[in-house]
Amino acid sequence: MKYPIKKILGLFLGLGALCVFPFCEFSGLSPAGHITLGIFVFAAIFWITEPIPIYVTSLAVIFFQVTLLSDQSIFLDAITRLSGGEYAAPNYQDFYGTLAHPILILFLGGFSLAKAAEKYALDRNLTRILLKPFGSSPTRVALGVMLVTGILSAFMSNTATTAMMMTVALPIVAKVPASDPFRRLVALSIPVGANIGGIATPIGTPPNAVAIAALAKQGTMVPFSTWMMIATPLVLLALVVSWLGMCRMFKPQLERFELNIDGQFKTSPRAIGLYIVFALTVGLWVTEKMHHIPSAVVAFLPMVMLPALGILDKQDIRSHAWEVLWLVAGGISLGISLRNTGLAEWMISLVSWEAFSPFMLILLFALVGFSVGNLISHTVSATILVPIAIAMLAPDVSAGPAELIIPIAVIGIIVSFAMILPISTPPNAIALSTGLIETKDLAKAGWLVGIVGIILTLLFGLFIWPILL
Repeated sequence: MKYPIKKILGLFLGLGALCVFPFCEFSGLSPAGHITLGIFVFAAIFWITEPIPIYVTSLAVIFFQVTLLSDQSIFLDAITRLSGGEYAAPNYQDFYGTLAHPILILFLGGFSLAKAAEKYALDRNLTRILLKPFGSSPTRVALGVMLVTGILSAFMSNTATTAMMMTVALPIVAKVPASDPFRRLVALSIPVGANIGGIATPIGTPPNAVAIAALAKQGTMVPFSTWMMIATPLVLLALVVSWLGMCRMFKPQLERFELNIDGQFKTSPRAIGLYIVFALTVGLWVTEKMHHIPSAVVAFLPMVMLPALGILDKQDIRSHAWEVLWLVAGGISLGISLRNTGLAEWMISLVSWEAFSPFMLILLFALVGFSVGNLISHTVSATILVPIAIAMLAPDVSAGPAELIIPIAVIGIIVSFAMILPISTPPNAIALSTGLIETKDLAKAGWLVGIVGIILTLLFGLFIWPILL
């Protein structure tokens, strides 16, 4: 099989950066910072060009940090000597510990709930119930599909939610004439709902986890309920505005559409156990400020109870998206080195940032995140940008949590609005694979969602979130 030229070029450029940058001499950058720069550029190139899977690159990042930068580094004596004896090497366990970071445990709890919901048809039955109130108006049916997808995507994988909703939507639109834009409206409502809906909770999409983990490293914890408080109103408004715009772009010809979805809730003991665990977990997550049990601790409830009750078995656990956890862990680990070796501060010092207002900096990072997020994975985009952005934008912790949370949340969230191309996000690719839409349809909807998302997120960041936080 022919190896793509992009991957060959990425392979040599990435390895070249890893080998060359440690031996360069950049003024003001420590020896450990030179090594970190090599690892950072290697990771960015490999994440973008994918000569190896992106999650393997994340594991390689942790490996290189342990062997090159930690207290177990093979070059520890040389780095310490070149640093004038002032290098405080991080404990190698700090890097390995990112593989069990609380954010990853939170995701594992979400994975467990999502898998159980799929296994016992809870997701499909919730869809059936939630779509009933939207009646027979084609535009309202599309709104219902979008909102239900968004709700499910807040607690399930965007990809899994899209795949499930497509099995619901395909029979819905199969009876509609191919010339009716209603087919495209419904098909596009699903990836739009999935991409936007995932923003609502910390477990909805990995960029949220990247942002929250970066804030945690700065000493600012963002509870599950706090994230929902700032993100959910934004998500709902973005969904409604996007729906209004898409209804104009793809105006249905039908005047009435009857929605019929078969199914019923399972009543077996294990299904009932799932309902109880699901409700209890979500309830504890959204009331975190009342009982003060961290959301990552609550996440152990479904992780333990669902297998203990026989609701999930070992095959179900093996099917979790472990590669997503590894990818996020690599980003968290890279953030440790960016901060500890002084690389982030050195990169900041290269530009006269005094000429930019805080708002212009946030806007710059948001636009870069949106642009990059359309070309590569949203998770990778956030993983590359957030560690740099937090060093540039986050003030001293004493300034207050709002000043720390808002700029990073804006950047992490805007990345998730990037969905112009089929490669931008898996839900896009799934929607395109149905044959109901074309690339140009996806691009039209993607530009609409992107513009809506950028404007609303910046407005919320400027005017709404400072009040809430």
